[in-house]
Amino acid sequence: MILVIGGAGYIGSHLVKELVVSKKVIVLDNLSTGHLSAIDNRAVFVEGDLGDRKFLDEIFTQYPIDAVMHFAANSLVGESVIDPCKYYQNNVASTLTLLEVMLKHNVKKFIFSSTAATYGIPNVHIINEDTITNPINPYGQSKLMIEKILADFSKAYNLEYVIFRYFNAAGAFESAEIGEKHYPETHLIPLVLQHLLGKREQIAIFGSDYDTPDGTCIRDYIHVTDLARAHILGLEALLDNKVSTETYNLGNGLGFSVKEVIETCEKVTGIKANIALSDRRDGDPARLVASSEKVFNQLGWKAKYQLEDIIKSAWKWHEDEKF
Repeated sequence: MILVIGGAGYIGSHLVKELVVSKKVIVLDNLSTGHLSAIDNRAVFVEGDLGDRKFLDEIFTQYPIDAVMHFAANSLVGESVIDPCKYYQNNVASTLTLLEVMLKHNVKKFIFSSTAATYGIPNVHIINEDTITNPINPYGQSKLMIEKILADFSKAYNLEYVIFRYFNAAGAFESAEIGEKHYPETHLIPLVLQHLLGKREQIAIFGSDYDTPDGTCIRDYIHVTDLARAHILGLEALLDNKVSTETYNLGNGLGFSVKEVIETCEKVTGIKANIALSDRRDGDPARLVASSEKVFNQLGWKAKYQLEDIIKSAWKWHEDEKF
């Protein structure tokens, strides 16, 4: 049985949808940002807090857990700067509690959802796994701390893990049963689509004078289903003892500018956006694009969906939100 922490959240719920096809799954979520209706009914659901040691101990005692996949984290960069305690408590301290309980019950296979925020503002054109990590906010710091803890735990306790650092997850499940819904929403594609649906008066572009072809920031967008399938490949490799301590980037290797994303949203929907140009935001690098060469070579994973596919699936979801 596979324990999915944060399986009611955006990425976690899409992972569960794919994973229940081949595995028995138990979802643990406190529903602080996740949605109960997003959890596949083929999975067992337990509501509780990741930092509750007694509760975790009960779960590991009751269920025969073979591996843990961890998606639960606070992930708003701006909030992490204002309230770092929240991020270090939930993202780091609670995860440490989870790892301790895992070891107590001799569960030593772990998939960790990390982030491109661990790289900070890299000075390279394409980011690979050897690019220096230098996070510039508590959110990125909290994720990198866990990465370092995992490395130490591997040496000391033989914990085996796969870390996935990914960039801009987007899109929705093919059937539009589940999709992306955050409070507050901070991601570009859902913000644009909400605007085109009349839920927002305009869409802001923060900075139009970057050193990029059209002057706007370039980011790496990846379909959430592609992400889910990568995690399953990583899980299978761990369970089959083909990997033990690996870190992979997940991206499309191309990158799209803010203007390109808005234009593609306009193309998919047939609706013209009302754009407002604003000043740059502090800490926004001009370009963040990942190399996925390593994960392709070792796990055979490659992004299937392109930007227009991502936006089409997201639009289908946003037109008829299920929760």
